[in-house]
Amino acid sequence: MADEAQIKADCERIFKRFDANGDGKISLAELGNALKELGSSSQDEVKRRMAEIDLDGDGFISLEELFDFQRANPDLMKIVVKKL
Repeated sequence: MADEAQIKADCERIFKRFDANGDGKISLAELGNALKELGSSSQDEVKRRMAEIDLDGDGFISLEELFDFQRANPDLMKIVVKKL
């Protein structure tokens, strides 16, 4: 299993890549663009992923929320890391 520091570094790299405008949060549009880049273009999937990752419901994904998602879905995040 990858160590915690590497997992956190991977999440930070993914977050910075997805946070296109650099405001420290990933919007629905940014998530949509990122998922499209990874091969998914369904708006329903984008909305479903946003609801799944955005735990506080503010309409944005924070780095901490992405890190929590990674911990809960390590295999899915490994795929994302490989594609980036």
